[in-house]
Amino acid sequence: MSEPRRRKYIGLKLLATLGFLIVLGACWSAAYGITFSMLPKVWPQASDFARGVTSGILGFFFFVGTMFLISRFFPRRHMDLFRMLIDALRRISKGDFSVNLDVKMDHHWGELVDGINHMAEQLNEMEQLRQEFISNVSHEIQSPLTSISGFARALQNDSLTREERMHYLDIIETESTRLSKISENLLKLTSLEGRQHPVERTKYNLDQQLRRIILACEPQWMEKELELDIALEKVEIVADEEMLNQVWNNLISNSIKFTPQGGRLQVQLQGTGQEVIVRVTDTGIGIAKEDQERVFERFFKADKSRNRTGGGSGLGLSIVKKIIDLHQGTISVQSELGEGTTFIVTLPVSAAV
Repeated sequence: MSEPRRRKYIGLKLLATLGFLIVLGACWSAAYGITFSMLPKVWPQASDFARGVTSGILGFFFFVGTMFLISRFFPRRHMDLFRMLIDALRRISKGDFSVNLDVKMDHHWGELVDGINHMAEQLNEMEQLRQEFISNVSHEIQSPLTSISGFARALQNDSLTREERMHYLDIIETESTRLSKISENLLKLTSLEGRQHPVERTKYNLDQQLRRIILACEPQWMEKELELDIALEKVEIVADEEMLNQVWNNLISNSIKFTPQGGRLQVQLQGTGQEVIVRVTDTGIGIAKEDQERVFERFFKADKSRNRTGGGSGLGLSIVKKIIDLHQGTISVQSELGEGTTFIVTLPVSAAV
């Protein structure tokens, strides 16, 4: 609680206490005055003790009656607030996340109202993400399914040559593989986002891992005649080797894919005490400034003109980002359109399990 709010809360508490004492004193004073002025007329032989008891009982009833009357004026606001809160929670439970309570309250009531508004806002954002995710999944799946269905119908034409049939069958196989890859990546991403996803850390040489992956990609960079600039310091790291395999495979494969014939691919590994830094740089098509913050979102594709049959689903970098997060690391991108892209991965040498 902020200092001004805390002072206001203490002030209200003091005023409430003072008001309570004033009401209490007024009720007992009234009871005392009535008792010692009226009781002798009704009961002349009453002792001082009887008068004191009568005054106390009468004061008690005065106090209860006064508090009852006061409660009839003030709790209506609280009851209206209760009804408003209950109605808001019912709307949220039914999936209506547009709730926004515009009520000015102090201290705890204000915190409760702010909490409900914040909860509704967060749930609304999650619902929008869910709908966008479903839309993206449907769109990505629909594309290969349409191709498979269309070319399967085309194969029913008896006048097709053998070359045409083989061409159509190749397309169906490619689209089936792409559909399978989308499903595999979705399952992988869902698994990574699970709270209990195991991260099996072992100590191994990161430079050797990167070198193996670069050599495994030799057919791709040899076909494009890329110039390689590899600078790998000898670094040991404690991490999940299989998970990081996916990271380096994705980053290096993407760099090769989006680099033109005769371009340049650079992979650097540097140890800085408690951290390691991996840079993957290409001279490819680059990423626009406005797209760089979104490249790690699910299904986002910075290259809008890219043919969807190219095999990309927009999930690879989302998986990379999640794996890096699980290792308490960071990943960033630096790029200029037409000049190339650099992905920078920073990982702790030994992260807590």
